[in-house]
Amino acid sequence: MKSRRLSPYLLALGPGLLAAAAGNDAGGIATYASAGASYGYGLLWALVLVTICVGVVQEMSARMGAVTGKGFSDLIRESFSLRATALILLTLLVANAGIIVSEFIGIAAAAELFGVSRYVAVPLSAVLVWLLITRGSYGWVERIFLVLSFAFLAYIGAAFLARPDWGDVLTQTVRPHLRTEVGYLHLLIALIGTTISPYMQLYVQSSVVEKGVTPADYRYTRFDVIIGTVFAGIVAAFIIIATAATLFPRGIAVETAADAARALEPVAGRWAGELFALGLLGASLLAAGVLPLATTYMMSEALGFERGVSRSWDEAPIFMGLFTGLIVLGAGIALIPGLPLIQVLIGVYVLNGLLLPVELFAILRLVNDRELMGPHVNTPLHNVLAWGIAIIVSLLSLMLIVLTVLGWFGVV
Repeated sequence: MKSRRLSPYLLALGPGLLAAAAGNDAGGIATYASAGASYGYGLLWALVLVTICVGVVQEMSARMGAVTGKGFSDLIRESFSLRATALILLTLLVANAGIIVSEFIGIAAAAELFGVSRYVAVPLSAVLVWLLITRGSYGWVERIFLVLSFAFLAYIGAAFLARPDWGDVLTQTVRPHLRTEVGYLHLLIALIGTTISPYMQLYVQSSVVEKGVTPADYRYTRFDVIIGTVFAGIVAAFIIIATAATLFPRGIAVETAADAARALEPVAGRWAGELFALGLLGASLLAAGVLPLATTYMMSEALGFERGVSRSWDEAPIFMGLFTGLIVLGAGIALIPGLPLIQVLIGVYVLNGLLLPVELFAILRLVNDRELMGPHVNTPLHNVLAWGIAIIVSLLSLMLIVLTVLGWFGVV
């Protein structure tokens, strides 16, 4: 009897879990590793709060998809003026463009850690991802993506091999300590940008629509969102813990996830470094499929074209063509020699954090529209949390801009 009650919840796992897990991609891993190496466990408290924010934002997006049967871009196009629509979609497109490249950079870096040339790994990965999306059904795509998400368990193993002081981990997780220095704030904004990445909301809402979720069975999807958020938060925490325990005491700075994997090996042993590299490869492959797909959903919805993984080339030529173009673009740029990895990986997520308020305010406007959502609008408590998130993210973004400008003049 219990298994029958549990099975609908297990079968619902997919959109929420994949969207949250894909947020822990190459740039995300680099950000978390940099946070641990630079500030030890000092940003774990922020990660807990950001993880709660992820759950709140993801739930709103999934609920909009189930109630309206439409993707985010569809709702934007129908509910906002032409100028506002162009602004919102442009910020999302800008935010996504750099991350697509960063996923293939992550694949290249992880492959080279295992002795495979990037000029072999990147094209091969691009072809495999392209075949999966353009030749598979939504059900198969979701299952394969879920299998890839198990690679994140490698980071939990790496953290235990690092032998952290668990008492210190717990203390700094529950005791907030905010610094005003630019480097700390830069990483805090990047942490927000990679954990509540705009493409996650695009993907989860479009996937809920394609999966055919309705308000009647939405409770199962809410479970999926919660499980995905908790899983992603735990993985991110263990990445910070692994690098904080090993690299921070020795003053070893890292700029990429590959740097962290190399640095872990002599400190925590070969297996810790290889587990870190394995997690990077799985994470990058997962996001290399999810991110272009989320961007293609957004563009196809905005322009009113037929879309969906289960559609054929004849049924959705624009959708398939856009996806193909994004894969070719991302893989091609990632193969350029001498590409400045840190600017692409960390900088892109700072940009995400700065652009995130635009998307959050748009989501809040839509999810509280009674004509659109009926009785499924936000509750007062949900609105307090959601508006608080949007305002705090906006203030942090403004603070980073001010401190950066003051730094140019030598004031800070």
